[in-house]
Amino acid sequence: MQFHAVIDVRRWNDFGIGTYIRNLVTALARQDRVNRYTLVTRPEDQQAISKLAENFAAASYARPDTEIPHNITFPLFLRRFRADLYHIPLNSVAYWMPRPYVVTIHDMSSLLFPARSDLRSTLHEERYRRGALRAAKVIAVSHSTRRDLESVLPISPDRIRTIYSAPDPSFTGNHIDPSHEQQVLERYSIRWPFILYAGTVRPQKNVPRLVEAFAVLRGEFESHPEYRDLRLVIIGDELSRNSSVRRAVVATRVEPFVRFLGFVPLETLRVFYRAATIFAFPSLYEGFGLAPLEAMACGTPVVASNLPPLVEAVGDAAELVIPDNVFDIARGLRELLLDRERRERLSSAGIQHAGRFNWNDTARDVLAVYSEIINEFRNIV
Repeated sequence: MQFHAVIDVRRWNDFGIGTYIRNLVTALARQDRVNRYTLVTRPEDQQAISKLAENFAAASYARPDTEIPHNITFPLFLRRFRADLYHIPLNSVAYWMPRPYVVTIHDMSSLLFPARSDLRSTLHEERYRRGALRAAKVIAVSHSTRRDLESVLPISPDRIRTIYSAPDPSFTGNHIDPSHEQQVLERYSIRWPFILYAGTVRPQKNVPRLVEAFAVLRGEFESHPEYRDLRLVIIGDELSRNSSVRRAVVATRVEPFVRFLGFVPLETLRVFYRAATIFAFPSLYEGFGLAPLEAMACGTPVVASNLPPLVEAVGDAAELVIPDNVFDIARGLRELLLDRERRERLSSAGIQHAGRFNWNDTARDVLAVYSEIINEFRNIV
């Protein structure tokens, strides 16, 4: 029996969550030409949606999901579709959300690392809890996130499904013209060699310790023939909200060797992934670890935290470090920088490991969740 699903894709072009939305929807369009989908999109993204299959339609909705009126206006907007199922691809669920719906939870940072302690933050946390608890099913992007959900929220385990994400296909199997790579790096005034971090710049991402570890290496490599000009490139948003990163740069006196690039387009990010000597990701908390997988898909050796979610993502294809120990982060970076053979082994292993994660598999499993929910609710009715 056919169904009609509505998916909120307003964050189509966002950093991180946009990767999930774009690739999941594109893979669903490849696999399902039978059921009907309505994609709730921002007006400026409708053109991208129009390129999908005929059973995918766009519905424009301009309001962001961060406004308080969204809790009323968005559910009213959705009810007009009288859909069999609604999918919110991140836990930003409006209060009066029509049911049944499925929500994808990428991590528990909103509850474990609240940005503020004011009323607005309290309301956000309550909406987060409520959104997960009222969902017909919850998709967790890793077993680690699933365990966090089960320990923090009273959700029955039979309502949670673990479905992995995957690197964006643009990071895999595509050759970049060296002259184009050179042009991109020159545009941003970046020279080899450099260590790369890409992701949001939030406290749990541990970027200040990465800066401190880099400063340790700068002191050691001051006269090194290959690494005396080693640099650290940081790509990510929300830097202005985390002044501790810039304070770490100033305190360690590495300002001439650290570059902050903010948000960059996907194609530019791909160039930086491939051009970096090492990708460093010493995070203190993750739901999964998509950025290290993206770097691996590009053939770049990775240094990552030894946290369970990141080990779940990178397997044995990365150099693992203790994230709250600056000198162990420096050790991991140093050992890879000085061991070309190990870098080459991790590069090859990383490409192979990243290839195990595929958006077609993700879409297939998500479709199974859709069918499960719809069958359960139709039986109730």
